[in-house]
Amino acid sequence: MKRPFETWILIVLLVLLSINAFYGGISLMLAPDGSLLGMQPGWLDKSPFNSYFIPGFLLLLMNGILPLFAVYGLITKNQNKSLNLLNIYKNRCWGWTFALYCGIITNSWIIVQQLMAEYFILQTIIAAVGLLILVAALLPRVMRYYKI
Repeated sequence: MKRPFETWILIVLLVLLSINAFYGGISLMLAPDGSLLGMQPGWLDKSPFNSYFIPGFLLLLMNGILPLFAVYGLITKNQNKSLNLLNIYKNRCWGWTFALYCGIITNSWIIVQQLMAEYFILQTIIAAVGLLILVAALLPRVMRYYKI
């Protein structure tokens, strides 16, 4: 089956998410006071964190590195046994499932962030990207393409 165009939209969304998370995560780890991103330390008052280092690390890991694994799986349709252990949809390529995980994690991240920190416009943009990742992954042609 020829790769549907919609799969490329999903891949681009995941790459954009990853780039944003790498920039944000590394910036927060380099300047745990949030100054590189113009964030105020007071925004953490309702959170369990004293600095932005751990949130930056989690951002880098969950929204930066995980999407790259998903992209690799989506492009190659590789059936890696180790990564397939984390695949809850055994009838789909693990890369597709990881793309779903990325959309869910991204939106969960934004919800928690809004509960614990101050609002800023980038949260809305990233939430939209997370929703678009879910929509793109759940398009029938995409789901059919990644069926095993």
